[in-house]
Amino acid sequence: MLDLLQSIDLYLLDLINGSGRPTLDPLMIWLSDKLIWIPLYLFLIYKTYAQFGRNFWLPLIFIVLTITLSDQITSGLMKPFFERLRPCRDASISFIVEIVSNCGGKYGFASSHAANTMGLATIFLFLFKKKKKLLTYGLLIWSLLVGYSRVYLGVHYPGDVLFGFAVGMLCAIFCYQSYLYFARKLAHSFS
Repeated sequence: MLDLLQSIDLYLLDLINGSGRPTLDPLMIWLSDKLIWIPLYLFLIYKTYAQFGRNFWLPLIFIVLTITLSDQITSGLMKPFFERLRPCRDASISFIVEIVSNCGGKYGFASSHAANTMGLATIFLFLFKKKKKLLTYGLLIWSLLVGYSRVYLGVHYPGDVLFGFAVGMLCAIFCYQSYLYFARKLAHSFS
């Protein structure tokens, strides 16, 4: 079964990695750049403030906690535990991997980019529910595009990205439930 999953992962990597090259290369590098998204993060803080008013600090704590948890689970626990080489670092498949930009660290399972962006998108989906559909669906699309860019650039297998998405979603669910618990406790203590 594991061999079948690895074969599918390699097949999908071969389909996606560098596809459309070189026309899509700048876009994919841009999507994977963490610093380029700082204006988006500032906008999301503003939207959180606009939604929750002076009590925006509580959901903001759990948004930050979602990203921190998803990042630490993938980078701090999973990558060192599984030690799965990134495609761009695996000499046995170097003949099929196009390295579009820099390769990153040694290990790639699971993708922190995917976990962090999906965690952020998911917690916003819960926090804003039906009030800001464009924002929340936009964040989900953004997360999927970032995940795609990681495979396109040859720094992750599709499985790395899918598991990263799952970790991000689970962290967001946990943090949202924790937020609800603390919000009720705070509301109860002030009533």
